[in-house]
Amino acid sequence: MKTGLNMLLWTTHVGQEHFPLFGKLKAMGYDGVEIPIFSHDDAHYARIRKELDNSGLECTTVTCISDQSNPISPDKPVRAEAVAQIKAAIHTSTVVGSKLLCGPIHSPVGSRVGRGRTDDEWKWCVEVMQQAAEAAQRAGVTLGIEYLNRFETYFLNTVADAAKLVKAVGHPNFRTMYDTFHANIEERDIYKAITGAGDVLEHVHISENDRGIPGRGHVQWDETFRALRANGYDGWLTIEAFGRALPALAAATCIWRDLFTSEEEVAREGLRFMVQKWQEAGR
Repeated sequence: MKTGLNMLLWTTHVGQEHFPLFGKLKAMGYDGVEIPIFSHDDAHYARIRKELDNSGLECTTVTCISDQSNPISPDKPVRAEAVAQIKAAIHTSTVVGSKLLCGPIHSPVGSRVGRGRTDDEWKWCVEVMQQAAEAAQRAGVTLGIEYLNRFETYFLNTVADAAKLVKAVGHPNFRTMYDTFHANIEERDIYKAITGAGDVLEHVHISENDRGIPGRGHVQWDETFRALRANGYDGWLTIEAFGRALPALAAATCIWRDLFTSEEEVAREGLRFMVQKWQEAGR
């Protein structure tokens, strides 16, 4: 198991001003960080990789998709742009040294159309993801598809659906991830949801029900960690928390109140809680 922290706690674009955080997170005990990929500048991300190396940290990457690059759009040029955007994120992941790119790349976040997904949308998504997975394999990157709760997407809402998509794509470099925040809303049985993912589970986001400090809400943490252990999971446990420091990100994640006193509090307390629960689940 490796411990990580999503840099979205501080920013949507990691810059030089964030580099001092790497050493601090390493000193706390983190194995790595998750770098958001919303731009593509090889020189910039190479500098990030250098700073991570200097700090002794590994990284994963996370991205999302826009309306203009929607894999389930009925417009073929838009779907082609989706392939291009995912390929760009894969390339940037290699530059920053990530072997895992995760996120809801199946459809735009916040897209709701007043109905469930259609068979055509499913087919289009499979076709786009198959192309993306081929590109990921050539780059040595694995894609971890992220399902979201029903208030953020209508396309993929449960780990069972995500696993179904993985099997439909049928490529070793296309797998699923699990996020405790979304699962807390959508899954009826946390233990069965995780163990039911079987061997397609690639990545885990540790996120409290209010998006604050893990362990201070009502996510079923004991069931979560017991199930991960039972499923033989040994990948990243990456904390994903959001605050109000960045107005645009706060608006996107619907954070309207203070959930913690500082980002450092999230990092320290979240890591302590996560490691404790992992160890307890293994006894």
